[in-house]
Formats: sequence, C-alpha cells, structure tokens
Amino acid sequence: MAKKKVRVDQSLCIGCGCCAGTYPDDFRIGDSGLAETVAETAEEDAAGICPVGAISVEE
Repeated sequence: MAKKKVRVDQSLCIGCGCCAGTYPDDFRIGDSGLAETVAETAEEDAAGICPVGAISVEE
C-alpha cells in the first residue's frame, strides 16, 4: 500500500489507539490522549482502521 498525506480530526478521535496499534510508524497517542500523526504521511488504508472516521486521506 502506498503512503499518502493523512490528517487526524482530533474533535472526532476517541483515543482508542487502533491506528497507533496497527500503524505505529505512522500514528501515536499524544499527551492529550488523542491520536496524532508521527509524520505527514501514512498507509492510505489507515483511514479505514479508525472506528469513528477521525483519519482522512488527502488526495
């Protein structure tokens, strides 16, 4: 899978850690308890792992 530019909408994030657990090189749970990107890009299928749709892929 290709890496794409992604964004985490922290107003939707519930801090479950699905993204960080599945893609630890791309996401982490920050000090706020919410997900954030490690870099500006992540695997493009990472958006589908979020149960609340907080991760979006920018085209």
